[in-house]
Amino acid sequence: MSVKVYGIPNCGTCKKAFQWLKNNNIDYEFINTKENPPTYETIQNWVESLGSQAMRNTSGQSYRALGEEKKTWTDEQWVQAFASDAMLLKRPLFVKDEKAVLVGFKQQEINQKLCYSNPT
Repeated sequence: MSVKVYGIPNCGTCKKAFQWLKNNNIDYEFINTKENPPTYETIQNWVESLGSQAMRNTSGQSYRALGEEKKTWTDEQWVQAFASDAMLLKRPLFVKDEKAVLVGFKQQEINQKLCYSNPT
């Protein structure tokens, strides 16, 4: 099984997720979305798995800078927005076996989605 974690290194939520992964001896590959933004196709697959609403970083400056029309955007419009500005993506985003399974970090959810039964 391969786990990839997309985010940025100075994100507090990402740091919590990295610590949890380390504490649970889970190997993962970290992809810095600021330095290596995901492709349009990759984001499209993530939206198909998770939905665009779950993937929105609503607390970030990039999100707040968007106009009110963002409230009526389609998934396709969100894919385009995420592809043009990776800071719009909620972090961290977990991909397991090449499928997006979770965005954000909540210990109970990560246990369930990554199929690990020993929470710490």
